[in-house]
Amino acid sequence: MTKIFSSIFAIALLIACAKNASVKQSDDQFANARKTYGQYCATCHGEKVEAFVDRKWKHGNDRDLIIASITNGWLESGMPAWKGSIDEKGIAELADLIVQSLSTVDQYDFKEEERQETYVSEGMTLKLEPVIEDVSSPWGLVSLQDGSLLISDRSGDLWKVAPDKSKTKITGVPAVLAEGQGGLFDLKLHPNYAENGWIYITYSKFKEEGDKTLATTAMIRGKIEGNTLVQKEDLFEALPYQATRHHYGGRMAFDDEGFLYISVGDRGNRDENPQSLENGCGKIHRLYDDGRIPADNPFVNTPNAVKSIWSFGHRNPQGLIYKPDTDEIWEHEHGPRGGDEVNIIKKGQNYGWPVISYGINYDGTTFTSITAKEDMLQPELYWIPSIAPCGMTFVNSDKYPGWKGDILAGSLRFKYLNRCQIENDKIVGESKELINVGRLRNVFEAADGYIYVGVENPGMVFRLIPQ
Repeated sequence: MTKIFSSIFAIALLIACAKNASVKQSDDQFANARKTYGQYCATCHGEKVEAFVDRKWKHGNDRDLIIASITNGWLESGMPAWKGSIDEKGIAELADLIVQSLSTVDQYDFKEEERQETYVSEGMTLKLEPVIEDVSSPWGLVSLQDGSLLISDRSGDLWKVAPDKSKTKITGVPAVLAEGQGGLFDLKLHPNYAENGWIYITYSKFKEEGDKTLATTAMIRGKIEGNTLVQKEDLFEALPYQATRHHYGGRMAFDDEGFLYISVGDRGNRDENPQSLENGCGKIHRLYDDGRIPADNPFVNTPNAVKSIWSFGHRNPQGLIYKPDTDEIWEHEHGPRGGDEVNIIKKGQNYGWPVISYGINYDGTTFTSITAKEDMLQPELYWIPSIAPCGMTFVNSDKYPGWKGDILAGSLRFKYLNRCQIENDKIVGESKELINVGRLRNVFEAADGYIYVGVENPGMVFRLIPQ
């Protein structure tokens, strides 16, 4: 038996060494091409060629056409001819690097199929059980003690869904600006909800100023009596109000001490908001449950700083969770073209947007030439191309043994569930689950241990039932 185990170990070691050698060989193969790309291409196309290739290729993306484009250029499009600066071998190496990098996009080229009723993952068969239909975009999800669900629809409606799947509309919710990315956002129950009944809601609050309608990310709390939200208290709004209609953030998380964290996006104003401590946009905020500012927040004694700021340098945080086993707040946020991030949120830290980024502009141009800088934190994980992550949950349930301890995030762009495999508080791998399930807006583990996913276009919420 010992000899058998020794042989198995030896084979496994040889396979691992072969894989490592293959990775090193691949790195060596493109080392010169990456150096050439950095010297001649990165200024216009971004530091990461993997972000640059995620685009529509007007002049074709096979090897010969790429070689022709690099060699002769497209002056009418601003692309110079490089045949006088890079030799034929260097151009061919660049083309090989670009073709190889296209695989980062191809990995999401799923065969378009109808949503399945069951999915298989890690030895589990999971059935999609519909919970609610006929909604627009199911943004927030919480479970109540009687087995009901509260579901917020970005269009502005709040629904209570009973265990028999009958739904009731809750009145008294705040008016929202349901334009662009605005609307009714996240829901969270107070950690002592059973005793106090507080429900927290984020939304796009708006006001008229002159001939403009301005909006911001705001948060209230209230209680449900009958089918009405009552005892409403305004606890937070991110200043200043903006004329834009995107990058609201709007996710919430409670930690074990009862502090409430709120994400606010940069509102599309990357040059002024995320790096300034004098406004609330592009930040993670930390409050007491009643909206007061904790005295140990990092910038309470900084002149002119917004006192609720916990971290800054964020773009559009669309996932925010508390990971109780490590007492950490985890977050994910949208990058532009490339550069979606997963971060562990730490007190007073700068996460770099837009000074550092692994992404480029949507039109293929660059806004920064660096991905790292001193005193700016690196992400735990970044996605190139962008998957447009939305919704986030930590799997603690015994109902899903193959996923327990992992973090789940939805993908709006590629319509699947991304599973980040966690070991020793590090992301060590990823897998693509529920492929073709739909534009996945939210994922949530309820108090009963079941995982729910919300998709849009059309809007539906499903419970994942292990078979």
